Amino acid sequence: MTTTQIQQLEVPPELLGSLKEYQGESLDQQAFRQAIEQDGYLLLRGLLDRTAVLAAREEVMTRLHEVGEVKAPPIDGIATGTSQRLQGGDLGEFWDSVSNGTALRAVTHGDQLQEAVAALLGEPSRPHDLMYLRPVTVGQCTDLHYDYPFFAGSSRRIHTAWIPLGDVSVSDGPLVVVEGSHHFGDLLDPIREHDYDQDHSNETIQQSAYGKQNLVHPLTFCRQRNTRLLSSDFQAGDVMIFSMLLLHGSLDNSSPTGKVRLSCDVRYQPAADPANDDRYFGPSPTGSKGGGYADMRGARPLAGS
Repeated sequence: MTTTQIQQLEVPPELLGSLKEYQGESLDQQAFRQAIEQDGYLLLRGLLDRTAVLAAREEVMTRLHEVGEVKAPPIDGIATGTSQRLQGGDLGEFWDSVSNGTALRAVTHGDQLQEAVAALLGEPSRPHDLMYLRPVTVGQCTDLHYDYPFFAGSSRRIHTAWIPLGDVSVSDGPLVVVEGSHHFGDLLDPIREHDYDQDHSNETIQQSAYGKQNLVHPLTFCRQRNTRLLSSDFQAGDVMIFSMLLLHGSLDNSSPTGKVRLSCDVRYQPAADPANDDRYFGPSPTGSKGGGYADMRGARPLAGS
């Protein structure tokens, strides 16, 4: 029997809730905005074509299979515990090529998602060129953080689209958000007041995004603030769209079969806003650390060879 865990501790029932599914009309701007204002997120079930999402999954997992990190058939995503990726040359170049796969980009930068974000914004949207692809092995998770410090700059109306690439159960370590965290003024005010145009050094960004909220374990954090962690089982085709001011991370991957949790997140902004930040736009975006795809967690082998 699997348990729901975060940072190696089981989440008790009173601290775990289910994400609220959007039940309104399709692409309803007023309803979309109301959900974002009220909850900080939109959970859109089946927004994307399931076949296209599974094709993107197979494309990525096949690349990981080729370097010995997942078993056959690749689409199952079962980790081997070994890797030959280090023998294949430049890790950043490899991850850049995986992240720019044709099937993957058809999902992350396709019409369905652009139209959904456009409905939320009330005007045409455009995605960032830099996209974060995340294969997460058993025992791993992503710490709680706010996106605002990373992306605030020439546009302040950026939203994150989180896409499960395949069916992801709670035990596989999906996205988790902290209920009501888009109203935590004591954490958000310093983040919003910082001038990221003048100082967007990686040290500043990391401290702002992750700092105070990770001084204690997430369960302690929730108890101190009388709130809960919210998550869900996800299906291929589901999308979570949320603001840069929602505290989120992931549950632990506790898969009993060794399944790699595969997801990606891409940022969207109004198409009319400037797209001149070379960290996130252009043919070779540098990312917040300066090394582009080489700096991403996904660029590291899933296991030692």
